[in-house]
Amino acid sequence: MSKPLSIVILGLSLSSSWGNGHATTYRALLRGLKEEGHQVLFLERDMPWYAQHRDMPDPDFCRLAYYDSLADLDRFKPAIRNADAVVVGSFVPEGREVIERVEEMRPRLLAFYDIDTPVTLAALARGEEEFLARRQVPRFDVYFSFSGGKVLDRLRSEAGARRPEALYCSVDPEHYRPTGEPPRWDLGYIGTYSPDRQPVLERLLIAPAGRLPDKRFVVAGAQYPDDIDWPANVERIEHLPPEAHASFYSRQRFTLNATRADMVAAGWSPSVRLFEAGACMAPIISDRWPGLEELFPDGEAILIADKADAVVDALTRMPEDERLAMAKAGRALVLKSHTGRARARGMVQALKEAGAGQGRLARTG
Repeated sequence: MSKPLSIVILGLSLSSSWGNGHATTYRALLRGLKEEGHQVLFLERDMPWYAQHRDMPDPDFCRLAYYDSLADLDRFKPAIRNADAVVVGSFVPEGREVIERVEEMRPRLLAFYDIDTPVTLAALARGEEEFLARRQVPRFDVYFSFSGGKVLDRLRSEAGARRPEALYCSVDPEHYRPTGEPPRWDLGYIGTYSPDRQPVLERLLIAPAGRLPDKRFVVAGAQYPDDIDWPANVERIEHLPPEAHASFYSRQRFTLNATRADMVAAGWSPSVRLFEAGACMAPIISDRWPGLEELFPDGEAILIADKADAVVDALTRMPEDERLAMAKAGRALVLKSHTGRARARGMVQALKEAGAGQGRLARTG
């Protein structure tokens, strides 16, 4: 059996799932790493918004510590230098400067985990480098990307990544499973407001709600503008903590997956919500993007909808046995390939391969 790795991760947030999809992604991955026997120190910038909304201040699967400035990172220099691998995540506050400071500490292996790859590529193409500079991309021993497929080729050709590796989001099956509760809503959605995702929500949930006043709909998520005209049969939930997600998904006859424009354009960018809903056996209706059918076969484990008509048809005409079959197929697919433990194994394998010949990391495998 190979020796466990010591890993330091600097990410946007682990302690708070408010207003971001990073926290639940990290939680599933880090639980998987612990199950595989690896040790993780997660470093989070102590930001007021997350500090006020912490729903996991003391995780039991890793060590969580906070830093309040770039200079304060120096407290963790011994841990960063002695770790087998250091991973910096996307959208970390002052990300460019954090990467430079970590590099100066000379970690044994330096990786990047981009949970927003299409957004990152679009920003770099516009010359925007708030969280990551183009010159920094080739310096990483591994560039983990939550987008796969042709996006990995773009990371090589457009950004100069030396070793891009797909590391999709994942789910913890112990926390995301069917609860057996009766349906409360016919169609639901969970996600923070995003201007480029809102047209999908308008087309595939709000419009069907207006056409089906006898059906029940729900949207959970923060930061939605006050001027949105919600139909009377759309229930709003401002924030749903992760411990309530399984119940939320389980009480929907269908759940909606809506994708940001940059993700649609890039393709191969599954949201963590896809895996969460699938694990909870909630039948998924999704907008269309390249690579989706490679992950969830259309008509078998998911229903891909382009217009409101397809959603209305599913809510009013799909036979119950067909709906349940789609739900079961989605859950089986997620449990087979998209758990946090499966993702942890992939991450560790890539780190060990990248570290071959680079000292201690190569000797742990």
